[in-house]
Amino acid sequence: MEKRGGWRPKALREGTDPDPRFTLANERTFLAWVRTALGILAAAVALETFAGDIVSVGLRTTLACVLLVFAAVLVVFALLRWHSVERAMRTGRPLPLPWAAYLLAVTLGAAGVVLAVAIVR
Repeated sequence: MEKRGGWRPKALREGTDPDPRFTLANERTFLAWVRTALGILAAAVALETFAGDIVSVGLRTTLACVLLVFAAVLVVFALLRWHSVERAMRTGRPLPLPWAAYLLAVTLGAAGVVLAVAIVR
């Protein structure tokens, strides 16, 4: 591996540089997770702002706060995943499972069910 200027995390200094296409694909995936988190943030704000009398104030605020916290957590998971995929590519290890995708599906599914029940009531 050639020496580069500037600080790099230890995980990005070990192994060999992968094909730039793979690194850029990993970056695009990270950005897709960030866009998803931004969409969840927007949904939480819209729920709190525009739900009005459709959903009770307590449930609306709770659900919006859960979505806001979840969006923040999702961004952290996205960064950790980007890092672990980059490390795996550099060291020839298998790519990690996208466990944040399971968390995303379960959280949004549960939020959708809670909101649907609240609207029907």
